[in-house]
Amino acid sequence: MLIGRKKEQEMLREAYQADESRFAAVYGRRRVGKTCLIRETFKGQFAFSHTGYYNGSIGEELFAFSASLREYGLQDYKEPKCWMEAFELLKDLIRNAPDGKKVIFFDELSWMDTRGSDLIMALEGFWNGWASARKDILLIVCGSVTSWMLSKIVHNKGGLYNRLSFRINLQQFTLRECEEYIRSRNIKMSRHQILECYMILGGVPYYWSFLKKGLSLPQNIDQMFFSHEALLDREFDYLFASLFKRPEPYVRVVSALGHKKAGMTREELLKETGAADSGNFTTRLDELESCGFIRKYSEYGKKQRNSVYQLMDNFTLFYFKFLEKKPTDEHFWSNQINTSAVNAWCGLAFERVCLQHTAQIKQALGIAGVLSSEFSWRCKADNERGIRGSQIDLMIVRRDQVIDLCEMKYSANKFRVTAKVDDDLRRKVSDLITATGTRYAVHPVLVTPYGAAQNSYTGNLQAVITAEELFG
Repeated sequence: MLIGRKKEQEMLREAYQADESRFAAVYGRRRVGKTCLIRETFKGQFAFSHTGYYNGSIGEELFAFSASLREYGLQDYKEPKCWMEAFELLKDLIRNAPDGKKVIFFDELSWMDTRGSDLIMALEGFWNGWASARKDILLIVCGSVTSWMLSKIVHNKGGLYNRLSFRINLQQFTLRECEEYIRSRNIKMSRHQILECYMILGGVPYYWSFLKKGLSLPQNIDQMFFSHEALLDREFDYLFASLFKRPEPYVRVVSALGHKKAGMTREELLKETGAADSGNFTTRLDELESCGFIRKYSEYGKKQRNSVYQLMDNFTLFYFKFLEKKPTDEHFWSNQINTSAVNAWCGLAFERVCLQHTAQIKQALGIAGVLSSEFSWRCKADNERGIRGSQIDLMIVRRDQVIDLCEMKYSANKFRVTAKVDDDLRRKVSDLITATGTRYAVHPVLVTPYGAAQNSYTGNLQAVITAEELFG
């Protein structure tokens, strides 16, 4: 059963029912479910489907492609020696196919593009010179090597320029979708446990597939990451190696951000990573953002060129905190409950989950239909202006002249708004108004799993949003 993905399935089905040929690209983070989406949407409807071989030679790739042609019914043909010949054989297969829309699916297309091959030229000729002129082709290409998919297909400047009918950048599951997934597997977890699990695994379906019935959440995390033969022991290395053909520069970027809570500007990242100031560095940042590893945000009241980058991927954050120097204790996570290290990480991880669910926060605030933009904001102390210095991770600037200043606080119980917390919120509101000169009303909003314990300070909050509402 396919969980979620209703919008993406609708796009694919509309393309299947269209009166002309369509060309679609599906890309995204490793393990996010791209192949599952295509296969579950078009069960038994493929006129041809083929998956590239990881690190295969051109001879091995062509041999595998030829085997797929035979599997789908092509007979009595000469083995192709290049991709131009291979695509001519694919045309022959399609010509002999029954009437009706023909779905052609290339999975891990980037793996087929070996050094010096003519794959892209052959694909261009197949689509531009043949398939697009027909009315009955739905060509879907998919790949995990996001840098390749973006440069060769999505942003192609040659023969495939502007040829895509549509593209799907497949995102991770939301909290609600993760809940649906574990229920479909009859795993019993409370919503708070799902939230804690999401703080570690994010919304990557593949990671959630390792959860076992009958184990507690800490036991599951131990067997996935900390046991002697942990199921996801080398996942970080595999993750970036599969997404990027030269992963080292990307790892340096996420590593720099992984040790910087508030994020970094492009200039700060250049200095920290030692990278050259070039278009290639900007491309790397764009690709990491497309995969959901980082987010780029403009600080409220500042120009785009002053944008700040922040690491967003939950698993990668967890890796830098606890797995980069893997502990020897096979029950590490079970033994770390309520330690200072875990509690500090929980605060940061919860903030990331909230930032990944801003749509649900807006729904809870009753402003889903109000035009708005999300920003982060920070300012340094300025004694002359009475500014004490503030960091705001999420502020929602609304068209109805309200700014929701969201304070995200993790707690395993109802959160207690202390005098210090109240003073911090007042300082942030004051700094924002003084530094930006905004005339909008500023509403302090608390986002915390179990809500706030009522006391004399909670009345200063305009709204309190709980974890339950993040599942909306």
